[in-house]
Amino acid sequence: MKLDADKEVIVTLGSKEGLANLAQAITAPGDVVLAPNPSYPIHTFGFIIAGAAIRSIPAAPGEEFFERLTNAMRFTVPRPKVLVVGYPSNPTAYVADLPFYERLVAFAREHELIVISDLAYAEIYFRDTPTPSILQVEGAKEVAVEFTSMSKTYSMAGWRMGFAVGNERLIAALARVKSYLDYGAFTPIQAAAVAALNGPQDIIEANRKLYRKRRDVLVESFGRAGWNIPVPEASMFAWAPIPERFHNLGAMEFSKRLLTEGHVAVAPGVGFGEEGEGYVRIALVENEQRLRQAARSVKKMLAGS
Repeated sequence: MKLDADKEVIVTLGSKEGLANLAQAITAPGDVVLAPNPSYPIHTFGFIIAGAAIRSIPAAPGEEFFERLTNAMRFTVPRPKVLVVGYPSNPTAYVADLPFYERLVAFAREHELIVISDLAYAEIYFRDTPTPSILQVEGAKEVAVEFTSMSKTYSMAGWRMGFAVGNERLIAALARVKSYLDYGAFTPIQAAAVAALNGPQDIIEANRKLYRKRRDVLVESFGRAGWNIPVPEASMFAWAPIPERFHNLGAMEFSKRLLTEGHVAVAPGVGFGEEGEGYVRIALVENEQRLRQAARSVKKMLAGS
């Protein structure tokens, strides 16, 4: 797919800023937006701040996703205007394949639905093939815009450099709002981003191997400690169901107990939406030794409960 750099690409101060400002650009109070639950908070709150009402759809791609999507379009008044998706997902680490996006684009075109895709974790995948982009689908630019970020691919978290690409009208709307709100990224960060994009790309594969190894250590060591964690296929997170004996605590209280008794910090799933209750998000941001240390602490906590 070819993009017109002047009309179909815009630089953002990280994908989060771009998502929030696009919400302001295309949303009016009373609009209905479809967003996954659980999801990264800006996927919903960017639109809530703009005055929209949120209707939840499943975070996992599959038949239930399209069943709920169809019902939302059929029975919601006013009809939903925007759909937000993000794969690989934060916090769930769910991934979508190209046939999913093909079906989604066809649905969006039929129902005149704007699709916003968050592809921040595009390069952190653990199978042999890369995670797809919605813009690989023919006709996707008619309905979709996609965000990505330098943060994960090039380990530039906090530097605030991202991109939005896709539908010309949506990119123009985002550019108009941004023209009132910011003057662009700090020049040295722009220079660093250019150097990262034009320089050697072996760091991407090195980072991918790093996260894959951490994932394997996490799943193996926590499993031996008595906490079975589903193996994430992508992203830098594991979406872990609370151990059965702690189900009565809920995600928030379990996370507090894990912190105070096991000295391990996780994010309670309920912080990403009510459908995240019963889960916690574990980030693969610590080295292998620290992950094994955390597993030992978890084992002690589980044994003493």
